Amino acid sequence: MREVCVIGCGMTKFGELWAKSFRDIFVEAALKAINDGEVDKIDSMYVGTMSSGLFIGQEHIGALMADYLGVAPIPAVRVESACCSSGMALRMGFFDVASGNSDIVLVGGVEKMTDGADVTYALASAADQEYEVYQGVTFPGLYAMIARAHMYRYGTTREQLAAVAVKNHHNGALNPNAQFQREITVEQVINATLVADPLTILDSSPVSDGAACVILASEELAKSLKKPLIKILGSGAATDSLALHQREEITTLKAVRVSAERAYKMAGINPSDVDFAEVHDCFTIAEICILEELGFVEKGKGGLFTEEGHTSLEGKIPVNTSGGLKSKGHPVGATGIAQVFEVVEQLRNNAGKRQIKNAKIGLAQNMGGTGASSVVHILKNVND
Repeated sequence: MREVCVIGCGMTKFGELWAKSFRDIFVEAALKAINDGEVDKIDSMYVGTMSSGLFIGQEHIGALMADYLGVAPIPAVRVESACCSSGMALRMGFFDVASGNSDIVLVGGVEKMTDGADVTYALASAADQEYEVYQGVTFPGLYAMIARAHMYRYGTTREQLAAVAVKNHHNGALNPNAQFQREITVEQVINATLVADPLTILDSSPVSDGAACVILASEELAKSLKKPLIKILGSGAATDSLALHQREEITTLKAVRVSAERAYKMAGINPSDVDFAEVHDCFTIAEICILEELGFVEKGKGGLFTEEGHTSLEGKIPVNTSGGLKSKGHPVGATGIAQVFEVVEQLRNNAGKRQIKNAKIGLAQNMGGTGASSVVHILKNVND
């Protein structure tokens, strides 16, 4: 296998992008990545999008985007894995370059969620239709069950859940691409409109539009182009049962743990070697559970770890420096690549006011459903 580097990245602002179409926002992010990478050709393209057919009535995404970007007739394909669609697309692009099949690959993610679709219905398509959705359970309800179980078994408090949102909004306030660039308090989170007990609207990621793209190339080509060498050290993926009730223990996200173990093994590192991480905080409880599954803290201690400030910009392991899904926004198909965009910006020392010190190794964890699918990528700045 060849070594693979990210040589270009670009993203749109996330939010309610009423004046831009689905194809507009993808092409905007793709052109930014192409210009950043200073490449004049693309060998193949992978586009992650979760539910464009339900959101805007559009399928056949690979062909559409290759056409509107002006790169046809290259191979271009849509990748779907619920909310980790673009994370999985990155994995496909990574292996395409690593295998030697392609030298330059564009990987993107895009979603347009605000154009009048029934968002709850579309998102629920990532849950078990027969055993969960038919019974009236939504994703806020499923994550509320995880939160209640975590609070009961490990003593996680309502304030600790809120601390995740407060920290991520602090970071998002420093991110010009974030949907919500404002800070909030613990009291505001707890007293916000209840969505599914104990989760309020401020524990929940928003409905968003947006796109993000990266350009992948072999390390040899990246060196010849004199690009900063941000290498993908490891990629790991795993799946779990789709329905939450089928799992042995609902506060354990097995797919996250296994995907991380596989990525660590490929990268040849341990959790303690990671300097910072972008994780899938679709709800505040998700970030707490993910911290535990990634090996950053022992099981049941994720809430306390957050409350004590260890995941802040100045903490032991800064988490969601971008603002995460909670503040940056969550256009579901775009989230995975947006996480990698933030990791690359940090590794390049380009993150502005949210830049962390001595960032050398970053991790991006993206998942679908209630952790039924998960993908982890580990990146490193390998410049001399």
